[in-house]
Amino acid sequence: MRSTSRTEAFPGHTPAVSQIFTTVLSHGPLTRSEIAGRTQLSAAAVTKAVRPLIEAGYLQEEVDDARQSSLGRPANPVLVDGGRALFIGIKVTGDELIAVLTDLCCRIRVARHVPLTSRDPKAVLASIAALVQELVTEADGFGVQVQGLGIAVSGDVDRAAGVVRYSPFLDWRDVPLADLARMTTGLPVTVDNDVRALTVAEQWFGAGVGLSAFALVTVGAGIGCGLVVHGQVVSGAHGVAGEIGHVAIDPAGPLCHCGNRGCVESIASDSAIVARVREVTGVQVADAAEALDLAHDGNPGAREVYARAGEAIGRGIATVANLLGPERVIISGEGLAAYDLFAEQIRGAFGAAAFGSAARCDVQTRPLPFEEWARGAAATAIQSFIRADT
Repeated sequence: MRSTSRTEAFPGHTPAVSQIFTTVLSHGPLTRSEIAGRTQLSAAAVTKAVRPLIEAGYLQEEVDDARQSSLGRPANPVLVDGGRALFIGIKVTGDELIAVLTDLCCRIRVARHVPLTSRDPKAVLASIAALVQELVTEADGFGVQVQGLGIAVSGDVDRAAGVVRYSPFLDWRDVPLADLARMTTGLPVTVDNDVRALTVAEQWFGAGVGLSAFALVTVGAGIGCGLVVHGQVVSGAHGVAGEIGHVAIDPAGPLCHCGNRGCVESIASDSAIVARVREVTGVQVADAAEALDLAHDGNPGAREVYARAGEAIGRGIATVANLLGPERVIISGEGLAAYDLFAEQIRGAFGAAAFGSAARCDVQTRPLPFEEWARGAAATAIQSFIRADT
């Protein structure tokens, strides 16, 4: 494919500039004094950082002659020019690629779904390259260059190294995806765990905006958890922070694919629910959708399976609340289709297992389609573009 190499760098690649820009990105428009208050930086530092960002076109000033301070100095707010740059985000599932082309504010301009005929890394990489070429062509129509590619994959992903260490749904081990995709597409590439990527998008643009500490719990094919502590997405020393899906809550429970018994995922993931519904009811449901239909039709065995899944999820969330004390836990994922069947059990188990004030944590649901997961991948690409510490 033709070269799509980045021709420019983000101006003022320092932690202070990145902090100021991301603050305006999430909370803008903001005046310079409001930026200083939110970032705890001096007015001089804010002015110094904002000037080159405006000159380079990444920030723009809202001119309002009526907005003047008491000293007569301009107090016009600044905001991000979303059309200044474009980014591609791709969510890789076991059977398809979901891709989006977004602007700098992570607003989706174009979305694509492409089925995967093989999970072999080479085949997936070829599909990614073709999809990127298609979206780069779409970007040409906007007259703006694509500045980065983000790829989100489930499992154990080392973002710093760009390596997928283990992805159970793809059956990948130690795949240097960032380097391979960079060589194939010519773009700067960021590879991250899919739930962490979605957490970045929620922190900057969604239900986590303005929160110092929150958790995003996803239910569906797996049980994932992204964590934000002191305003930073946490990956941990080995990149697997937040793996509540593999918190063992029942030592005598079903065997998990990780090798342990009674993990939250072994009880509450889609595949676990399907297997248990078949066992309990004798009905050979083909997939999660059929299991859900059976429960909604009132089958008592199927409904009990979902109730047990809700209890497992609630206890997993309580573990997060007890350890980290987040302000909010956001529940999302395709498994929310069954929320009416286990909402009561999630909240009941959470309330029973959360210690003291941890029970005050705001637990809310937020349905997010797979395009939003791809948007999360794009958010990581934006993050790598503008931040000096990623």
